[in-house]
Amino acid sequence: MKEKKTIYLAGPLFTQAELEFNRKLRDMLLKKGFAVFLPQEDAEDAKKEHERQNQKYIFQRCVEGVDDSDFVVAVLDGVDVDSGTAWEIGYAYAKGKVIIGLRTDFRELSNGIVNLMIEVSADTLARNEEELLETVEKFL
Repeated sequence: MKEKKTIYLAGPLFTQAELEFNRKLRDMLLKKGFAVFLPQEDAEDAKKEHERQNQKYIFQRCVEGVDDSDFVVAVLDGVDVDSGTAWEIGYAYAKGKVIIGLRTDFRELSNGIVNLMIEVSADTLARNEEELLETVEKFL
């Protein structure tokens, strides 16, 4: 039996809407047969470390999450890409991980969809959830 591929799901996680969207994406990816590392839940040890503001612990868990993943799915919505997500993309790129960007935001920059460094780092960019699922299925 083939082992499940693991996705590190990077994205902003500071508003209720962002948290809910991340969970929705996670659930969609789980249904497709992937294991998913979701930092808002998997890096904070049930939020105990977050409540203690143990930044080093949360950082290390996220680094390990990227290290242990087969590839990264990164939510790139917003006027500018979330700074933590940008760091995770850069780290994943340096580690040779496949990076799939998801940009549902219809706003574009004058010279591309998102920041040049983010756009070129990504192996592919999906424009909606359906495109994302079609893309990740290629990695099963």
